[in-house]
Amino acid sequence: MLADVDKEPVVVIGLGRFGSAIALELTRRGIEVLAIDQSTKLVQSLAGHLTRVVAADCTDLDTLRELGVDEFYRAVVAVGTDIEASILITSMLVEMEVEDIWAKAVSDHHGRILERIGAGHVVYPEREAGQRVAHLVSGQLLDYMQVDEDFAIAKVRPPHPFVGTPLSQTRLRSKYDVTVVAVKNKGGEFTYATAETELAYDDLILISGRVADIDRVVGLS
Repeated sequence: MLADVDKEPVVVIGLGRFGSAIALELTRRGIEVLAIDQSTKLVQSLAGHLTRVVAADCTDLDTLRELGVDEFYRAVVAVGTDIEASILITSMLVEMEVEDIWAKAVSDHHGRILERIGAGHVVYPEREAGQRVAHLVSGQLLDYMQVDEDFAIAKVRPPHPFVGTPLSQTRLRSKYDVTVVAVKNKGGEFTYATAETELAYDDLILISGRVADIDRVVGLS
């Protein structure tokens, strides 16, 4: 049943950089997308890349019904800078009984309102991008993804104290509360780490754990 839901068409409302990126990626993955924006210019720029892209008043309930938005299971409200429009569109999706609503927020206050009126998922793309870049700018992380408020996965070089020792003896999990998920040897591919895995200086590793614990371990390099 879940697999069927995952293949459901998606309506994306708002085609700025965030909305366009979502619509294009969903299309690339073979998911049918109805993309809507009030800007004729934006719609025309995406017409050759999306199967169904429409210029329309996204804040008009009758217009959304005419486009068949009420028949969708999942919708993304990618309107961010116009907070009033974002809230209005989200409330109309709730009224149309769209079950799975994802909405972009630009502030905590905006996000709380979206949650209260019925958005099941509120995302803060600018904040999340800022957190990721801040960790990368520090110079010790090669890639970083925060998957929850205080939990992340990071790609790093092995900290020097843990090189040449089987992971079971490093006490990374028991002492530092982080887990080495996968290892990539120089010239190789990522493979799952085991208790017997020994790290080398040229390896890349994926580690998971609380943000503060990852920062603490990386700081040992």
